[in-house]
Amino acid sequence: MEHIKRVSRELMYKGSMLEIYKDTIVTPDGKTVYWDHIEHKGAAAVVAVRDDGRIIMVRQFRNSPDKETLEIPAGGINKGEPVKTAAIRELEEETGYKADPDNVRKLISIITAVAFCNEKVDIYMADKLTKSVQQLDEEEYINVEYYTLQELKDMIMSGIIEDSKTISAILAYEQTL
Repeated sequence: MEHIKRVSRELMYKGSMLEIYKDTIVTPDGKTVYWDHIEHKGAAAVVAVRDDGRIIMVRQFRNSPDKETLEIPAGGINKGEPVKTAAIRELEEETGYKADPDNVRKLISIITAVAFCNEKVDIYMADKLTKSVQQLDEEEYINVEYYTLQELKDMIMSGIIEDSKTISAILAYEQTL
């Protein structure tokens, strides 16, 4: 494959979670084209398994699809924070369950929208959880729910669960069993 070269990147918008750029690209045949690029700080997520085997899920309204979604707990990585630490923190904040770092193992990493965004989500699995207190951010409204692996797989296949990190996480978790 011939090489595609980015010759410039211009910041078009800077938000709290991401930056949007206009990239000037030279294609292998010498044409100049413009591509969008979204720069994201990255995220961490966790498949949290209770002692009864059910998986902890969060239901929340998401602005982009304009509806409630069912997802694994996840969130952004704070500057300088190790990714595993972010996964453990997000689990406790969103669900009120605490994971011991010794019981948290990496499952998989994904890039959520490879065509235009560099958001990478590292997904972990945690078990042997202890009950803590949910600590939602001011703008978060999350319901915590519990499902078996089979129930989640059925919701994936029926189109109820559409979130890419959740689908990837559940299918990766199944492979560990």
